[in-house]
Amino acid sequence: MEPKEIVQKFVELFNKKDINGLAELYHDDAINHQVANEPVVGKKAITEMFTNEFAMADMVCIVEHIFEDGEWAVLEWKDPLGLRGCGFFHVVDGKIKFQRGYWDKLSFLRQHHLPIPTE
Repeated sequence: MEPKEIVQKFVELFNKKDINGLAELYHDDAINHQVANEPVVGKKAITEMFTNEFAMADMVCIVEHIFEDGEWAVLEWKDPLGLRGCGFFHVVDGKIKFQRGYWDKLSFLRQHHLPIPTE
């Protein structure tokens, strides 16, 4: 699959909260770096990240745009609560090798009534 198709599949699986399906989109040594958090390295750790995040909040990704350039795809998204973000996906041999996401963590925590860190 091309990078844009991988991201479309990512969104489909994300919205179904299909953790195992999401994990299969990643290389074994992939990196997922949501810039509001520390990078997560490896498929196993990425699977644990999705498990924890889906248990913490009801998240939905609404696609605004998906752009593709070579091995890269860019996802502009929003959610039903008004949060917006952007994700960059480096796809190598049909799997995500590197992902970086930008979004407002403070707004996310407030919208989902989650604890706000004091530091």
